[in-house]
Amino acid sequence: MLSDAGAAPSSAAGASGGEESVLDNAPWHALTGPHARFAIGGDLARRYPDDVAPFVAVRTWDDPHVWDALLELVGTGAEVGVSGYDGELPAGWEFTGSGEGVQLVQTPALTPRPDDEAIELGADDVADMLAIVARNQPGPFRPRTYELGRYIGIRRQGRLVAMGERLHPAGWTEISAVAVDADHRRQGLGSRLVLDVAFHIQERGDRALMHAAATNTGAIAAYERLGFVLRRRNRFASVRTPS
Repeated sequence: MLSDAGAAPSSAAGASGGEESVLDNAPWHALTGPHARFAIGGDLARRYPDDVAPFVAVRTWDDPHVWDALLELVGTGAEVGVSGYDGELPAGWEFTGSGEGVQLVQTPALTPRPDDEAIELGADDVADMLAIVARNQPGPFRPRTYELGRYIGIRRQGRLVAMGERLHPAGWTEISAVAVDADHRRQGLGSRLVLDVAFHIQERGDRALMHAAATNTGAIAAYERLGFVLRRRNRFASVRTPS
């Protein structure tokens, strides 16, 4: 990811939860904080197990040994997403793709509330969770992703509308995997689930954040109506390690 950070808006300040600076490198602060139990790697580069999440994080790009640590972590000939690097790649590395995304954070306008119809999801629901992700493509989701936080859903006629929590840097929790099947949209189900998850995030003293592709303007507008605000724009990049 090649980042293009903007200043955090003043309307997001003053809420309970963590410092916003950790959001500049959210995966690293998750893997060295609340998600440390999942971390594979060392002091410079870490990742989640393959069946939990595809995210790889580095402590800093300023250390000259970080590329060696990343190569040791993911292996040769591997494709991996990088975050926060805007320089030239070392010899043997190559860019394989890029895109743009946004990071949003809660403001005081967010009014979360629990939802009576929402159910917590676990190991027995994995097949249904993977199926709705495959149908709607809300973002990366693996067989053990549900272990990263509290995933909830609403069942309608045997189908599942699923979402939950993902990255967890100290003081913050990411709301992710928002997915509503096409024939159940425009009923407010996605908003209800966002507000339910946000309610439980705030109950434990954290603040809520979200990520979205910059091209997904409809979802971004919906999140802004709920009380989220743009914090920064990011440029994502994937690279292939030397073979």
